[in-house]
Amino acid sequence: MSKVKDRIASRIAEQPELAKMFVIEQEKLDAALEVLKLRESLGLTQDELAKLIGKPQSTIGRIESGSVDVKLSTLAQIAHGTGKELRVEFI
Repeated sequence: MSKVKDRIASRIAEQPELAKMFVIEQEKLDAALEVLKLRESLGLTQDELAKLIGKPQSTIGRIESGSVDVKLSTLAQIAHGTGKELRVEFI
């Protein structure tokens, strides 16, 4: 295990309520990475993607950095603006 994962596991063991917060943050990062991968696979800049969906570039930047809890409606706009389909799954 990496030092970061070890530290997270240690903190969660000490404070179990952190587990839920960690899962939520991981989900935000997962969404961020998916948007980044999509944008890069299409060869778009953040500004170009933003213009496709009618949002400022800063919105795409915040999504890709994981600093915001991206709305489902924004993910849908990204999907539709890029000709993709958005799927939401509970696993």
